[in-house]
Amino acid sequence: MQIQTIQDVINQLTEIEQQCTASKSKAGYFAALYKRMTVAVTENINANNFEDGPRMEKLDMIFAQRYLNAYAAYYSKAVCSSSWKEAFDSCAEDSLIVLQHLLIGINTHINLDLAIAAAEVAPGNSIHALKTDFYRINNLISSLVDDIQECLCEVWFPMRFLMKVANGKQMAVLNFSIDKARDASWANALLLTGINDEQKNVLINQIDATVSLIGRKIQSPGALTELLLKTIRAAEYDDVARTIKLIDTTVVN
Repeated sequence: MQIQTIQDVINQLTEIEQQCTASKSKAGYFAALYKRMTVAVTENINANNFEDGPRMEKLDMIFAQRYLNAYAAYYSKAVCSSSWKEAFDSCAEDSLIVLQHLLIGINTHINLDLAIAAAEVAPGNSIHALKTDFYRINNLISSLVDDIQECLCEVWFPMRFLMKVANGKQMAVLNFSIDKARDASWANALLLTGINDEQKNVLINQIDATVSLIGRKIQSPGALTELLLKTIRAAEYDDVARTIKLIDTTVVN
């Protein structure tokens, strides 16, 4: 389905959540987080917190369409990008903690999809006017991930061990940084606006390969970290539907 409004995005993400809840698929973890992000973007557009609300609405829809297309392609056994295939394949991996599942999706969506969407919504020199809002949407993603981590810590106490080991920067332990991903995505968006279609296809394939590699590193962050993750995973609830609901609805005060 081709989306026409941000509400269409929210509706489709709700459908994916429901599908994943029924099938107990961990793909629902990222879908739940993404729905929260989309709602937050809508609220910020309505509150005039972006420099250009209509442009941000268009960006959000192009951005979301890439995820929705990848999800539909993967689960209908059609071809999707290698990085989204890596992300969706990992949903069947039982050894990963919830945060890893979230970061694998975020990695692909920021590093690949956001760069492509930004270049499409603001081609040529107009890309430079997008920078402030581009960084703002990434800050929203980061703040929501922080909220999700906090609610996971409240429910699964061992998650706090990971936070302590990383000195409050636990995502770095998992070979991922939203700040670095944002900067790389912006740099790639700038490159994509200055080249022809053939060159774009080559660059997108190169980005896709790099993003896939980062996804694998999030899954396998190193022997010492993996020992810690096993402890956390052992303490997590195995109720996928409950976890999806927790990610979707928990508000951290």
